Amino acid sequence: MAQLQTCSVLQGYCMNTHVGSLKIPLASNPVIPLLFMAILVPIYEFLIFPLARKFTGHPTGITTCRLQFRTLDQLNGQLKRLFFHRHQAFEFINLPWSLALERWYGLSDAENVQSLVSSMTKKKGGFRACIFVLALITLENIGFVANMSSLVLYFHFVMQFGLSASANTLTNFLGSTFLLTIFGGFISDTYLNRLYTCLSFGILEVLGLLLLFVQADSNKLQPDPCDKSSCVRGGKTIMFYCTIFLLAVGAGGVKGSVAALGADQFDQKDEKEAKALASYFNSYQFSVTIGSIIGVTIVVWVAMNKGWHWGFLISLITTSIGMVVLALGKPFYRLPSQSTSPLVKISQVIVAAIRNRNVPLPENPSELYETDDKDAISHTSQFRLLDKAASVRGGRAASVREERAPDPWKVCTVTQVEEVKILIRMLPIILSTVIMNTCMAQMQTYSVLQGYFMNTHLGSFKVPSASIPVIPLIFMSLLLPVYEFYFVPLARKITGHPTGITQLQRVGIGLVLAIISMAIAGMVEIKRRHKAIKDPLHPISLFWLSFQYGVFGVADMFTVIGLMEFFYREAPKWMRSLSTSFALLSLSLGYFLSTAFVNLVNIVTKKVTPSKQGWLEAPDLNHNKLELFYWFLAILSLLNFANYLFWASWYKYKSTAQDAGTHGRVGRGTSAVAAED
Repeated sequence: MAQLQTCSVLQGYCMNTHVGSLKIPLASNPVIPLLFMAILVPIYEFLIFPLARKFTGHPTGITTCRLQFRTLDQLNGQLKRLFFHRHQAFEFINLPWSLALERWYGLSDAENVQSLVSSMTKKKGGFRACIFVLALITLENIGFVANMSSLVLYFHFVMQFGLSASANTLTNFLGSTFLLTIFGGFISDTYLNRLYTCLSFGILEVLGLLLLFVQADSNKLQPDPCDKSSCVRGGKTIMFYCTIFLLAVGAGGVKGSVAALGADQFDQKDEKEAKALASYFNSYQFSVTIGSIIGVTIVVWVAMNKGWHWGFLISLITTSIGMVVLALGKPFYRLPSQSTSPLVKISQVIVAAIRNRNVPLPENPSELYETDDKDAISHTSQFRLLDKAASVRGGRAASVREERAPDPWKVCTVTQVEEVKILIRMLPIILSTVIMNTCMAQMQTYSVLQGYFMNTHLGSFKVPSASIPVIPLIFMSLLLPVYEFYFVPLARKITGHPTGITQLQRVGIGLVLAIISMAIAGMVEIKRRHKAIKDPLHPISLFWLSFQYGVFGVADMFTVIGLMEFFYREAPKWMRSLSTSFALLSLSLGYFLSTAFVNLVNIVTKKVTPSKQGWLEAPDLNHNKLELFYWFLAILSLLNFANYLFWASWYKYKSTAQDAGTHGRVGRGTSAVAAED
């Protein structure tokens, strides 16, 4: 390996490093085996293991010893074994770097690492398993967040979209990405486990980044300037939208399952692990923040100063490495088995309730059908109509419980009914956070465009306008440890709640901060535009935007992770990936609503303004009324917060039999449905 990182690099110095018009840095050659490994690891897992398992009968297809002796570097494997025992912690840290191997050597060494890890580690789950998940989150977000911050400029200056079209294209792309997290969550809950879902969709994301790099690198694949809102035509259009589609599907699938994959490593029934689960979600946000900081500083600077294709290449490499690291963590993961489709379970409750619509509800909830399960959920009085699904004809609940499990399409357990009730109660919470995410969309579109027309110099250094989100990210990277190690323990002593404050209280704090952020954004825009019109040669500093970004960054820290933890804890076991995607669904709806608001505001204000021009319609930002749009969102956010308070106070957290300390509230028996749960 040392020769590949020394002599082989020197070899490259004396060779032709051009691929067409692109000059490849000689030290970038290891990307070839990395891409091979990103593709071969899933093939190794999905094809070779199952096939070998049929022939050998071994759970892993072939034993770890056979796996090592297949390679030609047996001596190196023994040295790694010794190193693993004596420097285990450093081995984990070095895993991503150990993948920079040549083609055959790279594959064989990765096999050795996997075999050593699987043969020496029996305990699964916990933060040790989460290291691999958090590594993927960090590496994948380097490229994803960099693209979120800068693609509006790429669409405008390279793909020749107008200002509004650039903003709407980005919000539609991000909206589609986060909407598809629901699809990824559904797949991981029903058909593939969370790990395989991440890897499968990760391949699509890597392919999308590859196409994005190719189009950015070739002028022939880019449109010529024109005087229309969009200049993309013909084959360039097909390539552009195929790229966006692959990125949206791939990133959506990964994000829809990776959070739940990490959360699955903690058992909520164990008191210590239940507390660790809250720490995991804070670590999740911290990993996103670290990756985002790298993305909006290094990657964005490279893209805007050295070429867009270089920025996309970095995103491609980091995402590929992240997928390989995630795959290498397989021996450590707890991978729950798949259950019945969430849609089927929800449908069973609805169908059973309709079939039993004429069955009178018992006065005592204990007469409803239930199983003897410590995870059974307590009955609630909300949505009594759904209780019909757990009603037994003729009041024969006791006899039914003594018989075999009934047809779930005719009679459901109280727990299954309550799980559907939980989903219904979640809907207003999801919808109450959409407006905040509409505000977030402005931070990634119009605020970036604002920064482009401001003084971007910090001394002699020119800061890319798309890098301004680094300010709230730095705030978050500092505040998250403070929140985790100081605020939560203090609040826990006061409230007695395991997480200090409830998840819905955390979300509420974020919503208030979002209102303040939008009000500040409007005031900053007035100052920016006034200075730009009065003295266009001396615009105000880009760092005026840090006020709105900083406040909104803290709001995001409270809201997004509060929502993800809330949905994971409250959701049924059979749809935890899908439920954590609900937080991202709110993001999706926020982005789509942003597009709708921009179009609607332009249509309405065009009719009422003397200039007959919409607030956001002018090609020159200085001739728009962006501050009025920001204040419109601030007022809307205030009204939305009042709406959120109502639904948050109305929501009832789920309570299990274990929590209640008794099983007497409902009848008991044996149920296939409960066994599946």
